[in-house]
Amino acid sequence: MFKTVLFPVDQSREVREAVDTVADLIKTFQSRLILLSVVEKNPATDKPSDTGIMAVEENVAKLLQGYQSLFAQKDIQAEVVEKEGMPSFTICDVADEIEADLIIMGCRGLGLTSEGATESVTNRVINLSPCPVLVIP
Repeated sequence: MFKTVLFPVDQSREVREAVDTVADLIKTFQSRLILLSVVEKNPATDKPSDTGIMAVEENVAKLLQGYQSLFAQKDIQAEVVEKEGMPSFTICDVADEIEADLIIMGCRGLGLTSEGATESVTNRVINLSPCPVLVIP
C-alpha cells in the first residue's frame, strides 16, 4: 500500500516521538523509508538562513545520520536526502520526485490558531502534497 514513505525530520520533540509510529508502519507495509531534512533558506537572499540549527548544513547532516542510526537499531534501512529551500515546498517537491505514497510528519500544534494555520509547515504540506500526509500529533 505504501511503497515509499517520506519522513521529514528536524530537531523537534514531535518528530522524535513519531519515530516508533513510522517504524511500525514501515515494517507493516515493508516500505522504503526516505528521511528528508531541509537546510532552510532565507527567501530574501536565496541563501541559507542566518539563524537556527536547521540553517547549518553540517548540523542537518548530523541530524540525518542520527535518525538513520535510530532506524537502523530498529532493523530499518533508511535512505537520506538533504535539500536546501523553504521546508514546505521542498518536502512536497521531494515527495513528487521520489513518487512517495505517503508523507509522515510530526505536528507542533501551531495549526490550532488562525495565525499558526498559515505559518505551519505541516499545514502547507497538507495543502500542497502530491500524496497523502499522515500527521502524528
